[in-house]
Amino acid sequence: MNFLKKACLAGLLSVTTLGLTAANASASNYPEKQVRWLVPYPAGGGSDFLARTIAQPLAEKTGQTVLVDNKPGGNTSIAAVETARSTPDGYTVLSADNGTMVFNSALYKNLSYDPVKDLEPVTLMGKFPMILIVSPNSGINSVEEFVQKTRENPGKLNYGSAGAGSPHHLAMELLKEEADIDIVHVPYRGAAPSLSDVAGGQVQAMMVDLAAGAGFIKSGKVKALAVANGSRLAQLPEVPTFAEAGYKGVEAAALVGMVATAGTPKDTIASLNKKVVEVINEPAVNKKMIDFGIEPVGNTPEEYEQLLNNERARWHKLISDLKITLD
Repeated sequence: MNFLKKACLAGLLSVTTLGLTAANASASNYPEKQVRWLVPYPAGGGSDFLARTIAQPLAEKTGQTVLVDNKPGGNTSIAAVETARSTPDGYTVLSADNGTMVFNSALYKNLSYDPVKDLEPVTLMGKFPMILIVSPNSGINSVEEFVQKTRENPGKLNYGSAGAGSPHHLAMELLKEEADIDIVHVPYRGAAPSLSDVAGGQVQAMMVDLAAGAGFIKSGKVKALAVANGSRLAQLPEVPTFAEAGYKGVEAAALVGMVATAGTPKDTIASLNKKVVEVINEPAVNKKMIDFGIEPVGNTPEEYEQLLNNERARWHKLISDLKITLD
């Protein structure tokens, strides 16, 4: 090899080494500037609470501002599209629930983003378990009684939800399928107005997440019949699971995770995951989440991705079988 070739090779190796060193340094120092955290719902809801609960200690841990930016609309697609089109550097992240990552791609034929190709899983932050509730004046005291009354009045009873395509909506559709009942869906704009109408008897039932419904349940404004969870909830130990009532397949929760723009370097994802999971596992943060009605998780990107794949297979079949569409 002549001198010129040796010099060129040495230069190339030097540039490559410097590039790798810079990339590694960047990942190890991440974040080096403000992180923008998009929440696809208005301020004050469960997803907003979760983001803000984690953002503050995350900012303290990293020494960088974590700006929570509420971008509601489009059944979460407005914030999802903005994240998908952002620079893939880890400085724009998104709170993504089942709607964003699982349901929307089955509910819409022409979705403006691809949850698999455009968004990168970071971690599942928490689960919002679903609970079947009815009016306290309904005379219904168990899942068995609810199913019996619905079968006696096919198509005459109504159930509310936080919106068409929401986890609340699809959790009830799952119960309808498992129990072979006919009850009419009344979608609302959010869980709060639906809850109020269940309490007032305008609609007969609802699947509500614990975070939104705990106050109504504990005050007796609504009656909880069963939790769509693998085990009873510590906050409502007297409420049985659907499995205990004979409907083992009825498990549903709002799964809220953090995702980044597809193409974000793996080491940046790993760094972000490590920091967010550490925050979730801080005793004060963990307790705050549980007290609000959120089951803390904090898993790896790979575990979160596998969960999403499993959820898509499960829910896409239900949505297809029931011919549910939002187009």
